[in-house]
Amino acid sequence: MFDLKINALTHAEFLKEYWQKKPLLIKGGFANFEDPIEPEELAGLAMEDDIESRLITNHDEKWESHHGPFEDFSLLTETNSTLLVQAVDHWHPIAAELLEPFRFIPNWRIDDLMISYSTPGGGVGPHLDQYDVFIIQGEGKRHWRVGMPDANLKEFAQNKSLLQVEQFNAIIDEVLEPGDILYIPPGCPHEGYAVENALNYSVGFRAPDTKDFLSNFADYLIDNELGKTRYSDKTLILRESCGELKNDEVEKIQTLMLDAIKDKEVIKQWLAVYLSQPKHDMDLLPLDEPITSNELINYVSSQVINRAGGVRTFYQLLDDSLLISVNNETFSLPVSMLDATKLLTDFSYFEADEIIPSVSCLEFAEMLTKLINEGYYFIQQEE
Repeated sequence: MFDLKINALTHAEFLKEYWQKKPLLIKGGFANFEDPIEPEELAGLAMEDDIESRLITNHDEKWESHHGPFEDFSLLTETNSTLLVQAVDHWHPIAAELLEPFRFIPNWRIDDLMISYSTPGGGVGPHLDQYDVFIIQGEGKRHWRVGMPDANLKEFAQNKSLLQVEQFNAIIDEVLEPGDILYIPPGCPHEGYAVENALNYSVGFRAPDTKDFLSNFADYLIDNELGKTRYSDKTLILRESCGELKNDEVEKIQTLMLDAIKDKEVIKQWLAVYLSQPKHDMDLLPLDEPITSNELINYVSSQVINRAGGVRTFYQLLDDSLLISVNNETFSLPVSMLDATKLLTDFSYFEADEIIPSVSCLEFAEMLTKLINEGYYFIQQEE
């Protein structure tokens, strides 16, 4: 549905020259762009309890941020206001298709699709993001300024939930029209204000920091009763001062911790769970009458299997097996199931007949049956 053209660059050239290096203005990235969602639909999502939304206003240089769900939109005034809805791809299948052209980036890095609707002058102010983002211009026009990272820029809080940055030198200063796209790497200051009523689509990418990884890994060790090797000092000798923590003791503790991290199999099992965890609720439709693995072939035969919007899935190659992750669930499969696994992880939909031969593998059949029963994948009758 959406055909991405990154100026005259191939995907490989874009990754080499721009990804996490410098911003890029992509004029006409989506030719003849048509919005996959109407502002009224976006407002409807912002009224739902399970969907994260915000409404930001900037009247008379006073910034205010309000969190949904919203019962009405009196705060969405004719000027200087912005409605933002997170993870729209979890709830709106057509909008979710906007993520597909960007899947030349690995699945585990893609976060979600945030959509905003702004009235003239509306925006969130100059700010920094610590993740990559593609911002697609939909209906209307928006004036964007983007700069390069600057360690001297000072951040400040307009209120508890709106962090901004001081003014910066821009290397991109353009008004975007429908189908134009901005790529902004982490740490690049940017600001955008609607010139007229405007829709914008932000494809964001996950970038956990060290403390996120370490904290979650520690939780995984606890939950799985791992990391039980205790500190020991059988070679302890009498010392002059009992108040000193010696360098060799620090090194032993550090080694104890590093040994847990160096276990590659443990790391892979942990990442299989951690990186497939969705951050937002999802609109899943489990089957009213679950099928069994024996019924799977008849159920999917000659149909299209779709992956539900927002499902996080990827696989890892282990020494003698495959480990596939689907929304915090992991499954071990024979390596012979690699092609079938790629259908599930690399594509948002595929012909069911392509996967039928793999159903002869009991582990694969049981996994796919479970995923369909729980609504992560669903069938769609061919038209």
